[in-house]
Amino acid sequence: MTDTSREPLSPLRWENGVLMVLDQRALPGRTEWLVARSADDVVVAIRDMAVRGAPAIGIAAAWGVVLAACSGGREGVVAALPRLAAARPTAVNLHWALERMEGVLGRAPDAELATALEAEARLIQEEDLAQNRRMAELGAAFIAPGARVLTHCNTGALATAGIGTALGVIREAHRQGKLAAVYATETRPWMQGARLTIWELSQEGIPATLITEGAAGQLMQREGIDWLIVGADRITANGDTANKIGTYSLAVLAKAHGAKVMVVAPGSTIDLRLPDGGSIPIEQREAAEILRAAGLTEAPPGIAVSNPAFDVTPALMIDVIVTERGAVEQPGAGRMQALFSEQKQ
Repeated sequence: MTDTSREPLSPLRWENGVLMVLDQRALPGRTEWLVARSADDVVVAIRDMAVRGAPAIGIAAAWGVVLAACSGGREGVVAALPRLAAARPTAVNLHWALERMEGVLGRAPDAELATALEAEARLIQEEDLAQNRRMAELGAAFIAPGARVLTHCNTGALATAGIGTALGVIREAHRQGKLAAVYATETRPWMQGARLTIWELSQEGIPATLITEGAAGQLMQREGIDWLIVGADRITANGDTANKIGTYSLAVLAKAHGAKVMVVAPGSTIDLRLPDGGSIPIEQREAAEILRAAGLTEAPPGIAVSNPAFDVTPALMIDVIVTERGAVEQPGAGRMQALFSEQKQ
C-alpha cells in the first residue's frame, strides 16, 4: 500500500475564501504562493504556467468557478466559464472539471450556489488524491524488481492534488524496493523535469539522474531502461495519448530499444469524444519561451519559431495505460471502450 502517513504536497490550497497557488515557475529556488482572488487570477495562473499539470489545472479551474460565484453569483460564473475553459486548450481535465461545476450550477439554488460549488471543487480535489494513490499501486504492480525507469516532464504531486500520476507510480515502486535507477529528462523549454521532478524526487529521498532529451537515445543504447513512464493531458477513444512535447520521441526510442511504455492518468483525462490523436487540439505557445530557454532576448531577423506544448504518442506504441479504474494493456478502441463505457460522452 502507498504510504499515507505523510501529508502529501499539494500545489493548491483553499484558505479563507481565496485560492493559494504554489508558483511552480519559481521552484526549486524559491517557494512562493500566489493569491488568486478571482476567476481571472486563476486564468492567468493557468495560462502563465504558475500551475501546470492536467489534473492540477482542472482542480484550479474548479476553484476559479467558486471564486466567480463568491464575487458575482450565478452571472459571474456564467461569464467566467468560457475564460477558464480557454486558459489552456489541450488538457481535457480542465473541461471535465468545468463540466462538473456547470452541473452544480444547473441544480443549486442561488442562495446555496457558492456553498455547493465549493463542496464540488473540494470533492474534485479529494477524488484526485485518492485516484493518485490507486494508480500508484496499480502501476507499480507492472514493474519488476531491479527496473530502470525514465520519466519526462513533471507528473508528481505538483501536477496533481498530491502524490502524482507517473511519478506516483515511481514513488510506489521505489517504496517497494523495485527500482535500480530513475532517470528524468530536463523537459525543455520550461525545464519541468530539471526544476520540478528532480526536486520532488529529492524531497522523497529517491536517487535520480537528470539527462537532456538528446541524451535519452544514448542512455537506452548503452545502459538500457525497462520502462518509460509518463503522464497524459488527453487520451482519445483509441488510446492515442497527448503529453508534453518530446514524449513521442522518447516512446519511439523506447520501442526501438526494447523498453516498455506506461502512461498514467486519471479517468478525467480520457476523452471518448475524440476518436484518435489527430483530433486533439495541440497548444502552440509563444516563441519567447524557446528564446528565453536558449538565452536569447530576440531571435535573428526573420526566423520562424514553432513551440508546440504537446505531441501525440500512438496507442500502438503504448504497452499499458494505468487509470484509477484499472489498467488497459495494449490499448485500442475496444479495450478503452470496455473500461470507460460508463464515462459521460
